Amino acid sequence: MKKDVAEIQALYEQQGYLSALPILSPEELQQARDAFAELERKLGEDYTAYSLHNIHMECDWVMALAKHPKLLEVVTAVLGPDVILLDSRFICKYPVCNKPAETQEIQPNNTCSKEKDGTEKTDGMPFVAWHQDMKYWGFDGGPVLSVWLALDDSREDNGALQVIPGSHHSGLLPHHQSKRSGNMLSVNQEIPEELVETEKAILCPLQAGQMSIHDGLLVHASDPNTSNRRRCGYVIRYVPTCTYPIQDPERPRTFPATVLVSGFDKYNHFSNKTSKL
Repeated sequence: MKKDVAEIQALYEQQGYLSALPILSPEELQQARDAFAELERKLGEDYTAYSLHNIHMECDWVMALAKHPKLLEVVTAVLGPDVILLDSRFICKYPVCNKPAETQEIQPNNTCSKEKDGTEKTDGMPFVAWHQDMKYWGFDGGPVLSVWLALDDSREDNGALQVIPGSHHSGLLPHHQSKRSGNMLSVNQEIPEELVETEKAILCPLQAGQMSIHDGLLVHASDPNTSNRRRCGYVIRYVPTCTYPIQDPERPRTFPATVLVSGFDKYNHFSNKTSKL
């Protein structure tokens, strides 16, 4: 990594995220894309869009991504040497509009249409509302760090990550039910518009093989994919071993796929077994 540990820690603490970090070599990227293509063929795109949850427990190539040395170099710089992989999921926004790259014209048989100003109508298209990851996890004693490892180029037109820098310093914000259809968040929640400083939003474009990381309290979102290209990434959550889950009777949480990926776990908050690499 070009950034040293102190610089990574300082930037992450200040802005709550880091982006465009190179992780996978061209060969590693191609291997991962080929393996994912096999899952698409086997399971279908409706399934691989959001249902590939915790398959690091089943697929060695996925676990290898989650334990990639370059990735863990950054994660441990932020969280410290003792780190647990909490949860992972592939998220794919497939192109809804069938637009040839040469013409960018709307085809008669696709599901997209245009507004009067020529922009794409995005009502009902998959998007991720403004939210904070910690709203969905429920932890104390330490932070949650989220990784987006890009298998495809992630750009503005295919729904790249957007963040509000520094918003992690504001603590956990209220969330309510989203009124807009297409929200990919499993419980369909979002932060009320008046609490999101959208004028400060920063786009985080990635090249395939790069990753971004963000704090569990960072306010972030992503728009629909209005391009003719897939936007696929591997989302991984990490916590330091000192972090522990909070019991919520209204929303019981289980963590069946935790894995110690760095260091030693002297707390065993997620397992009754002694965890050691």
